[in-house]
Amino acid sequence: MRSPDYRPVPKSFPRVPFERRFYAFLIDFVTVWLGSSFAGTGLVQGIVFFLLWLVVRVVVVDRNQGQSLGMWCMDIKVIALRFRRVPDVYTLAKREGVIGFGAVLAMAGFNAFFINPFSTLLLVSPLVADCAIAYTDEQYNQAVHDRLFDTVMIQTKRGCSLDILIRRGLDEVRRRVRR
Repeated sequence: MRSPDYRPVPKSFPRVPFERRFYAFLIDFVTVWLGSSFAGTGLVQGIVFFLLWLVVRVVVVDRNQGQSLGMWCMDIKVIALRFRRVPDVYTLAKREGVIGFGAVLAMAGFNAFFINPFSTLLLVSPLVADCAIAYTDEQYNQAVHDRLFDTVMIQTKRGCSLDILIRRGLDEVRRRVRR
């Protein structure tokens, strides 16, 4: 008989380099930030940002086989570690609610950068701490929001590998300039 907290041993997943996770998050963050900037400033912008964040990171991920725009650009997919498939909408909403709150704080900090740079540092620190956990995790590169809801980011072949395309383009430009 199994114990109630039995967890299957997951197979080895292709690890996602930290830089790819960062760039995928940055693409989604900037996209949502630009979308919410049309709503005004202050509390209204924060609410619109959070709602757009949930649309981009929950609804789109659910409909697009585990990938948001940023994840698609970087060939990343989110899966539930236990079931080895895309998490259900409820799990995605809880996961993105946690990271979305940190993103809203970071957005508010970046908006206040020129007024008070210290507040920017203070408001961005929860997001930095969350990402630092992912950077130090050797097994699955799980951040706090991944560990709370038993999800993991894996590499996939479905996407455009934007970082590789940019690197190749820059190498081509350098090669032509040297001639």
